[in-house]
This record gives sequence, structure tokens and C-alpha cells, in this order.
Amino acid sequence: MTSLAKIAVLRDRKAALLRQSYGLNAFGLYAGEVLAHAGISYEELHDADDIGTSGCDVIIAAAYAEDDRTAKQLTAFMERGGIVINCAGLNKLGAKLGYAKAEDIQVGYAELNRSGDENTPLRFLGATPWRLYQDSAVAPLEEKGSIARDRPDGTKEGPALQVFSVGDGRLYRWTVDIWSTIVMLQQGKGPVLEDGAPAPDGTGALNDNILKADDQAAVDWELDRKITETGMPYFAYPYADLWREAFIGTLLEAIVANGKTLPFIGYYPDGVSHVLMVSHDSDQNKDAYAEATLELLAEVGLNTTWCMLEPGYGKPIYEKVKAAGHELAFHYNGLESQKGIWSEEEFARQLQWLKDAADLESVTSNKNHYTRFEGWGELFEWCERNGIAADQTRGPSKKGNVGMLFGTCHPYFPIAWAGDGNRMYDVLETSFLTQDLELSTLSDNSVIRPFLEQVKRVRGVAHFLYHQVHIHNWEAVRNSIRKLVAEARQLGFEFWTGKKVNDWERYRRTLKAGVAEDGNIRLEGPSSSYDIVVYTPVVSSGTSDFGSETVEVFGIACYRKTLRI
Repeated sequence: MTSLAKIAVLRDRKAALLRQSYGLNAFGLYAGEVLAHAGISYEELHDADDIGTSGCDVIIAAAYAEDDRTAKQLTAFMERGGIVINCAGLNKLGAKLGYAKAEDIQVGYAELNRSGDENTPLRFLGATPWRLYQDSAVAPLEEKGSIARDRPDGTKEGPALQVFSVGDGRLYRWTVDIWSTIVMLQQGKGPVLEDGAPAPDGTGALNDNILKADDQAAVDWELDRKITETGMPYFAYPYADLWREAFIGTLLEAIVANGKTLPFIGYYPDGVSHVLMVSHDSDQNKDAYAEATLELLAEVGLNTTWCMLEPGYGKPIYEKVKAAGHELAFHYNGLESQKGIWSEEEFARQLQWLKDAADLESVTSNKNHYTRFEGWGELFEWCERNGIAADQTRGPSKKGNVGMLFGTCHPYFPIAWAGDGNRMYDVLETSFLTQDLELSTLSDNSVIRPFLEQVKRVRGVAHFLYHQVHIHNWEAVRNSIRKLVAEARQLGFEFWTGKKVNDWERYRRTLKAGVAEDGNIRLEGPSSSYDIVVYTPVVSSGTSDFGSETVEVFGIACYRKTLRI
């Protein structure tokens, strides 16, 4: 039987604390979130001295000290046959191989040339190439892809990934800082303290004197947008999701090359491969708007998430919404021009209003009115302390920045800033793609197909927002929802609410895949009615132990098996 690989993430506490003490982020700590969302089990090492006794096959060097001790421990680990994977670091170890760090690159694009992919140049937000420093430098076993400075057609600065032989083991070193890239794409270049720069073509006036989630977006107006056939600009690519796939694919490839495998949990239960989520914001709060929305949703067979803004609807409406199977959620108002207040006390007060008005014991989801956002993690802290498990605030506020504005269509747990120890917030974020199509001030239906196709490409959640007021007032908006639902069905999307996305993602992260004594794949975790999909990478020897159905996941051939606990 093929043996299983054991994975560890090196999260050196002292090294992380040292960075944070200088106000520097240790975003390498986000490696664990990327693995967890991919359904991969791992353990943590909190000191470099634990490497030698870890019994691991692969160490992901995520947060560590750039010192001789760490380099020595990792080198010894690889000489014994271990695999080390790193993103844009390990420069002390590089010196031992005959390389020195070159100038850091703040922004650029990588071509990965992955088989079976569209080979989209991937935007990155930080890279550290190595340059030859000694004539006796160790030649790479393999180099993959390339990185370009500033633009996709910019100056080439070397390979995206280098693989080195070290003793009986290997070093996989990404030139790109994948962890910081994912974090800043998803959460912004930094805290929101002022308006963002508007789009040069006038389609994205972020300088509106309202602090919003999109004011610190890390994508480029010129380089990262495409135009539909009707002239609608949109951010085209889920860069953060594609970086996740690239890293996980390399990890699995390295494991298989060592003759081992690693079962992991699929993104969704059996029968689901990508999801459509539609939410509404109750702005203007007229019961007639809610009635029109209920009628349309019944017509198209769609359950949605209703984000309620104070003062909300009449009580009978809430009962109808719940009876129809929709989710009642929170729409926090921190917009000063509408007498909102940005404070935790006001957040808690408005949330209690919703619970009382709609007879709710708990509320799962929130989306801030007008995507209002300040700072870095304050909103997530408020959600944590007030029992909100999921947030959906991060989305576009303008016609010209619809689409993959935050580089992702997957639900994820955000990371805190250095001052809060770069901890993970216990709030699941699911960003949205666009608001109310077919209004003159926003985009039109031509973005629906490219959005759905990109979400399907990475098996994500296509989250669209429509306001009840516009559903009531405009046949074009109603027809937009009809078109969205029809095209999503055609492309095989399942329809989920925000609560279902949250509940499933949290449940699947309690599961662990392994191999029983009889050689069969097994699952550990709480029982449920779900049929759980487990993928096991194919190894050239011993692979018949795991079944016969083979599919490609993260670019790796895997056996697919469905189990129930």
C-alpha cells in the first residue's frame, strides 16, 4: 500500500513575534488557512529545533527566522530525504546553495505554464528572486514559469519556481510571496484610512468621501480588467484562487514524486462542483419591494440571503421570507450620510434590532450597507464578539470595479494585522461580484457569463447582489435574475444561501481523511447526511489500493471516492 505523507507548517513563534514587534506582518502564517481550505490536514511546528524530531515528509516554511540555526535544521531535514517548500524566503539557506537574494519586486505578474490551464498571467504583490552568487552554486533540478516586473509584458526577472536537490531531499522555492499576495488581494493593500484612487476612465469614482472595502483593492485598473462585448469593464481573474491552486498543486506534485500520497477533502459534497449565491440588501425597506422579490424568487426556484437594514419590513414579511426557505441576515449601517455610526456599540444595537424585529435567536451573515469599511479587522472583531459567523461586505461599489475585485470567489477566513498577532478571525468572508445588473449606473448582463465561467474554473462561489427595491421597480433587473439563474443552471451551479456556504465550509474543516488498517480511505469527524468527496493523488506504484475513478484536481491526477460518516 502507498504510504501517506505527513505535512508540517513551520510557524516559528519567536520569529513571528519579532516581526510583529516592529509592526511587520507575518503573513506566512496564512499558509495554514490555504491548506485548511484545500481540505489538507497538517501539523504545526513552533520552533526550528522541532524539525528533526517531527517525523514529517514535507515542511512548509511559512514563518521562521532567517538565521543559521533554521537553515541548518532545514538542510539536515532535506539531506535525510525531506521536502521543504517556501515562498520568497530562505535566503540564508540560499547562500549555502550559492545564491543571494536579488532586489525585491513589489508588483508583477507570473506565467506558470501549468498544463491544462488557461495560463493567465497571475498578479503578485511581492517577490524575491535569487541570483547566482558563487561559481560553484547548485544548479536547479527544475525551473518553472517566469515572473515579470510591474506588468505582464514587463522585464523578466527569472523563474517563478525553482527546485533544488539537497542531499536525498528537495527544496521547492517559489520566487513569489504567495502568502502576502493572497492576503493583500483578498483583504487589501493595507488598512482603509482614506478614499482609494479612482479609475482613469471615470467608471470607478472611489474618491466619494465614503470609506469602503474597495478603497484598498490591490488590483490594477489598467492591467487587470477586461471589457465585455457591450463595453462593460470588469476585473477578470480570481488571482488569489489561482495562486492557491498553484501552491497546492506543487505540494501534491512533490509528495507524489516521493512515492507517497495525501488524501484531502473536496470543496463540496458529492454532486456539487460550484455554487451560485444571491443576496439582497433591503434599502428603502418597503414591504411591496419584498413581496415582488418573493414572487420572482418563487418563479425561478432560488433561495437567497436577505440582508436587513433598519427599520426593515413589517413582521409578516419576515415570516414569509423564512417560510419560503430564504436566509434573514444583517445589513449593518455605518454610513454617516444616512445617520449610520461606525462603532461596535452601534453594530450590536442594530443587530439586536434585527433579532427582535424578525424573531431570530441568532443571525449567521452580515453585509455592510454601501460596503462601508474602515481599518483592517475591526468589522471582523465585531462579528466575532456578536455571534456573526459570516460576512459578505467585500465587494464592488462602482460600475467599473465589478468582478474579481478581491481576487477570489472562495469563502475564506481573514487574517489580522501585526498588532493583533496576525491571528485568524473566526468569520467566514464570501465576497460578491456585482450589484444590480441592468441599471444605468451599474453594469449590464454581459458580465454574467464571464463571471460564472471564471467561478466554475476554480470551483468557487458566484455571489451576486440584487436590491429588492430595484427588483420591484425594474423589469430589466428582474430579467437579469432570470438570465443569471438560467445560465447558472446551464453551467451546473448549485444554489446556496450564505448560511449554507458558512455551515458547509465550517463542517468540512472538521473532517480529516486518512487510511484505515485495511487500506481503505477513511474519514474522521462529526457525522452528517453529506456524501463527502475525498481525493487521493495517484502514485505510480501501489495506486490501485484507492479505487479506480481518476480525475484531475489542482493539476494532479487523483482517485475520487465518496464517503459518509
